[in-house]
Amino acid sequence: MPLAALTAGCVKLQAPDKPIEINMNLNIRHEVIVRLEKDVQDLIQNNPGVF
Repeated sequence: MPLAALTAGCVKLQAPDKPIEINMNLNIRHEVIVRLEKDVQDLIQNNPGVF
């Protein structure tokens, strides 16, 4: 019966009821806006007659 003694203390793992959600949209959106603003500033400075 050594096998029965080993399985007597097993730990049961169960998935959570709700999915784990990681929201990173704010950081990514902020980075894109900052880069776009920098590109627009460079465009205006390099081509002042366009706007």
